Amino acid sequence: QSWRKERILNVPLCKEDCERWWEDCRTSYTCKSNWQKGWNWTSGINECPAGAVCRTFESYFPTPAALCEGLWGHSYKVSDYDGGSGRCIQMWFDSAQGNPNEEVARFYAAAMKAGAPSRGIIGS
Repeated sequence: QSWRKERILNVPLCKEDCERWWEDCRTSYTCKSNWQKGWNWTSGINECPAGAVCRTFESYFPTPAALCEGLWGHSYKVSDYDGGSGRCIQMWFDSAQGNPNEEVARFYAAAMKAGAPSRGIIGS
């Protein structure tokens, strides 16, 4: 969409969350491997582009990393860290226990403020 001027890129996603996401969706269907762009919006909602073939997620994304890193155009990068480490975003958590992603954001903000190279802080 033309209103999108900024986006997230290579946000470290906890490995087990990526694997769970892939397991939960691998038998569902999609018509695209990158949901960030390329949809047909002529009806006012996102529809598959003309000629796109609906197949299982697993056929578009043969591995968990392919899904997590590709689906949103590299918005996420699979991390080697586990949930609770304070170094990767958790997609699923008990909000009654607080949001663990706040600690992750503080960690990377402090690392950036200290001048750590961006590639180094997400383990890429």
